[in-house]
Amino acid sequence: MSIVLGANKEGLRLKEVVKQFLTEENFDVIDVSDETKDFVDITLAVASEVNKKDGNLGIVIDAYGAGPFMVATKIKGMVAAEVSDERSAYMTRGHNNSRMITIGAEIVGDELAKNIAKGFANGKYDGGRHQIRVDMLNKMC
Repeated sequence: MSIVLGANKEGLRLKEVVKQFLTEENFDVIDVSDETKDFVDITLAVASEVNKKDGNLGIVIDAYGAGPFMVATKIKGMVAAEVSDERSAYMTRGHNNSRMITIGAEIVGDELAKNIAKGFANGKYDGGRHQIRVDMLNKMC
C-alpha cells in the first residue's frame, strides 16, 4: 500500500509536513505534486496513482479542499471525502471505504493534518452494512 500525495502551490507547505510525518510512520509515499498545475490536474494525478493498486490511498492538499473533492467525486469508482478533522478521516475509511481525502491548507494546521493523515492511513473498511452504500457510490459517474 502506498499513500499518494498531491498538492498545488497553495498546498505544498502542508503537503511537506504530511509527507515527512507519513514517511516517519513508515508509510510508502508517492508524491505527484506540481506547483505549476492547478487542483484539477493534481487530483487527477493522485487518482491515477491510487487506481494503480487496490490498497493505495490518496491525499490532495490545496487551499480549501473543496475543489479537489469535487474533482475526485467525478471519477467513476472513486470514493472521496473532504476532511478537516481526525474522526472524519478515520470514519470515511471505515464506513465509506474512501480511497481519497482532500484537505485545505488554509483550514487545517500542521498537527491536525498529521492526525488526519494518520487516521485515514490507519483506518480499515468495516464492510458489512456499509457495503450497500459503497456499491451505490461506486456505480455513480
